[in-house]
Amino acid sequence: MRELIHRIYQLYITSSGIEINSKKIKNNSIFIALKGRNFDGNQFVHEAIINGAKLAIMDNKKFFFSCKKIIMVNNSLQILQNLAKYHRNKLYHIPIIAITGSNGKTTTKELIKNILLKKYKKVHYTRDNLNNHIGIPLTILSMSKNTEISVIEIGANHKNEIKKMCSIINPNYGYITNFGKSHLEGFKDIKGVIKGKLELYKFLKDTNRMVFVNGDDPIQFSNSIGIRRYIFSEKGINNYDIKIRFFCKKGEMKSTLYYENIKIISHLIGIYNMYNIASAITIGIYFKVSLFKIKEAVEKYIPNNKRSQIIKKKNLKIIVDCYNANPSSMIEALNFLNENIQGRKAVILGDMLELGSYSHNEHKNIILFLENSSINIPLLIGENFFYVDSINFKKIKKFKYKEDFITWIINNPIYNKIDYLLIKGSRKMALESIITFI
Repeated sequence: MRELIHRIYQLYITSSGIEINSKKIKNNSIFIALKGRNFDGNQFVHEAIINGAKLAIMDNKKFFFSCKKIIMVNNSLQILQNLAKYHRNKLYHIPIIAITGSNGKTTTKELIKNILLKKYKKVHYTRDNLNNHIGIPLTILSMSKNTEISVIEIGANHKNEIKKMCSIINPNYGYITNFGKSHLEGFKDIKGVIKGKLELYKFLKDTNRMVFVNGDDPIQFSNSIGIRRYIFSEKGINNYDIKIRFFCKKGEMKSTLYYENIKIISHLIGIYNMYNIASAITIGIYFKVSLFKIKEAVEKYIPNNKRSQIIKKKNLKIIVDCYNANPSSMIEALNFLNENIQGRKAVILGDMLELGSYSHNEHKNIILFLENSSINIPLLIGENFFYVDSINFKKIKKFKYKEDFITWIINNPIYNKIDYLLIKGSRKMALESIITFI
């Protein structure tokens, strides 16, 4: 295997990059055919070569044809991952910060990247949503030898996934944003989620590397004992290296943080984002980015990726937080709207997916929250919400399908009845498509 990887790597370093989509092939690139539940990239090898690939790696003999540019292997995904590991070993001198957690990974990664760019010219980072077993190897392979520092996001939906990704990334530093009720179908329960995320700590401990720790999170604090760590805190309960104070004025769609009397105002909202910002500030301080540069980076960051994004439509402020959702992030967002925002409020919530046997109870908990909240108009979309009984059926309106909701909202506009609207749901719900109808 090592000889094969070495041979492919020699072709890779003179190529224009790795591609897994035959339609996106650049001249002189390497195509790796991957299989999924509903597709098989092997059937597009011929197209990839026609489009300019210098090499195609495939693992399904059914689609094989004789060509000098083809290498047949047992498992194309394994080749991709081993190639990425080989590349990382060649660039072992580049420090990598790995970010994982149930919520806030991408926001935190973006903040850290923006802060580091204030000091380093060549910052490598996870782009788009390439944070899984396929995306991470592709991200590593996109890292050039002149990279000064890298920030890589790790997503996971089952145990041992983070462990395996760490073996590819070989991170020097790590941070876990939080432990929430995400991917319960794969992790089985919240204990499984915690154990899965802590695989990052185990790797860093075994390799004598460093973790950044939220000292206000008892799970992070207790499980990082015995590991080299750099701690930040708002509450100041435990020993800490960095003290950052939070301030969130009711009715404001911004967050304020203080470090050493430096005031930092962020466009991000909610206490959950306060910790994301604080962790990025902490990492910036550790890497000796000047405080004024950190302040500038945080204040200029405006979310535009369906994560805590704020859109104004006439007199209505819409909080678009529909890139993903799980019970923990949903409750956090609803709490913020319920307790911190004054005025007429509405929510459009989509199903939370990948919860397995926990699905019914977790959707029921959201409905119970809404029934006892100050939120004026709760609108729920999806089969999971639809089949959960609600007591206050006059307040809560449910739609089995998104198309049903769109038909209703066109005939029953709400924009002139409310001041604030939160839109949140799992990625597969794609709730951003309803914004044009609001």
